[in-house]
Amino acid sequence: MSNTFTRRFFMGAATAASAMRVWGANERINLAIVGLGGRGGNHLNVYSRLPEAHVVGLCDVNQAARERAQATLLKNTSEKAKEFEDMRDAFADDSIEAVSIATPNHWHALAAIWAMKAGKDVYGEKPACYNIHEGQVMLQVARDTKRMLQIGSQHRSNPFKMRAIEALQGGLIGKIYQAKGLCYKRRASIGHKEDSPTPPGLNWEMFLGPAPMRPFNELRFRYNWHWFWDTGNGDIGNQGVHELGIARWGMAEPEWPKTVYAHGGKFAYDDDQETPNTLTANFDFGGRELVFEVRGLLTGAEGAVPPARPRRRPGADAPAPETTAPETSEPLDIMVGNLFYGSEGWAAMSDRGFQAFKGESNELVMEERPERGRGGDPTGRHMQNFLAACRSRNHQDLHDEISIAYLSASMCHLANISYRVGRQLTLEAGPKFVNDPDAEKLLTRDYREPYVV
Repeated sequence: MSNTFTRRFFMGAATAASAMRVWGANERINLAIVGLGGRGGNHLNVYSRLPEAHVVGLCDVNQAARERAQATLLKNTSEKAKEFEDMRDAFADDSIEAVSIATPNHWHALAAIWAMKAGKDVYGEKPACYNIHEGQVMLQVARDTKRMLQIGSQHRSNPFKMRAIEALQGGLIGKIYQAKGLCYKRRASIGHKEDSPTPPGLNWEMFLGPAPMRPFNELRFRYNWHWFWDTGNGDIGNQGVHELGIARWGMAEPEWPKTVYAHGGKFAYDDDQETPNTLTANFDFGGRELVFEVRGLLTGAEGAVPPARPRRRPGADAPAPETTAPETSEPLDIMVGNLFYGSEGWAAMSDRGFQAFKGESNELVMEERPERGRGGDPTGRHMQNFLAACRSRNHQDLHDEISIAYLSASMCHLANISYRVGRQLTLEAGPKFVNDPDAEKLLTRDYREPYVV
């Protein structure tokens, strides 16, 4: 990075970070999307259809991805956007007011930090951070720069889940003593591949960024980067962080557990994947616990076993006659979702809906289902919530603000640390581990210059 560019970038940071713009009622927010792979393509499709947003920048280290994104944007809006290979050039562009980051996990923190220091509001994909140290820095920078930092756990903007969590926190099933998150998402073996020349148009050095420099390997690139410790956090930090966040949400957002223990392994497959495809983690919060399970192999569902006595719909005047089948919805078969257990009942939640049961008779006391055709999908609602907070300048308006999302991501990192060191961890506030220097090292990483958090 040249000295001229460095001065331009960081002088822009000093001035733009303190700017407080007053938005017009119908004014769109100029936005750049950083990372244009699978999830970034989803960002582009959603933002380009939101009346509050104006996509003016497209950034990716891969020329082919930029070209595909331009074609999509032209199709959706009849407009084209500026293209950037280096995100720092996008952040230094004064016409860009906010950025939406959909890079691999190992870039989430540094991209957001650079953007906020350059005066941009940020929507970042989950998990908030690649490690716990990064989450702490992101939170501090967000507060110092007064930038909005929303993390893409779109479930937090899903109306039926918001209603369900409000009821759980209000005592619907009594005092919750256990929340259980499930990530039973089938994952095929990735196989083996040799290193190969870097494809034309791909800046592999910048793709690796904070990670160690390695030869190009196709398995470390598109999507499968999730399964390598250099760039990903396994499925607990991929699909799993959604359910961990919901579990914490239902428990009224506990912070650091007293202990964490995770065990499992990479079972059944002989391939190049490094992260476990089977993992069970227990978090002790003192008088209650959070349990999380990853199963990438063949498995059955949970929460689907019929109760011993008939269920009854909420509001029914009397139990159904013994000779008549009770009127009720189909039970939720949870493969990816959450179970909550309380002193008075239990509940199940997935993208298919929410059901809560109470008492010895398992009476159905609440049921919520996804809304159809009423204002868009949860991702669109979540992005609209972000854009609204960019206007209000109040980070408390965000549904998954960094102070919340960083702790949910940290549960994933604590589980992975316990798994990697092979033992239970005891925590002090902060977090710090009690007499465990090996675990302490995994709170951060050795960064590759100049990509240092």
